[in-house]
Amino acid sequence: MVLLGIVLLVIGFLAGISILWTIGIVLVVIGAILWILGSVGHAVGGRRHYW
Repeated sequence: MVLLGIVLLVIGFLAGISILWTIGIVLVVIGAILWILGSVGHAVGGRRHYW
């Protein structure tokens, strides 16, 4: 999810499409939160690890 967000950020920046930029930021933030929660041991979506 983080990787997809970064790709959308780059495409949105280069193409000048603001909706892709916004969606990319949201995906990066949500992916980072899920990654942090999974790495500290909290179950995310019924799984002990998220990646």
